[in-house]
Amino acid sequence: MRLHISASIGEGDTELAAFDDALLRVGAANYNLVRLSSVIPPGATVVGCEGPMPSPGGAWGDRLYVVYAEQRASRPGEQAWAGVGWVQDESGRGLFVEHEGPTESGVRSDIEASLRQLQRGRRVDLGPIRHHIVGAACVDRPVCALVLCAYATEPWRDARVVVGDRSAA
Repeated sequence: MRLHISASIGEGDTELAAFDDALLRVGAANYNLVRLSSVIPPGATVVGCEGPMPSPGGAWGDRLYVVYAEQRASRPGEQAWAGVGWVQDESGRGLFVEHEGPTESGVRSDIEASLRQLQRGRRVDLGPIRHHIVGAACVDRPVCALVLCAYATEPWRDARVVVGDRSAA
């Protein structure tokens, strides 16, 4: 399993439009994002991408399972920083953490502290801490810093339960 991680800076007329622009730049804009927690399965390889990630497949509107961090800024001079950090052992099993904030040093520090704590709590050493961090300053339009790691896509046609449909229970 290859988990592609990509980062981008988006810009737009609103913070939401900046987030969408960042999604376009990493190659994940036309999916419904399903956020995952922090566990990397054994056998996985995290692959960093410069620019957009390879197409995760699927079709318009499919679910895309992801781990991501995003920070938005809309006041001139305000900064937006986002980062995803991870640790993995030789088997590929590992942990992700996502942090956002107004400074690169704060995001980096939070990633490192979280990964140390997650490993300590599990009584494991999964190897060196790695991270992908990106940031930008708002000049005159809102910006969004985004780091996203894609797992897999899944179509909606497989969904059997409709919210509020008691007959599916």
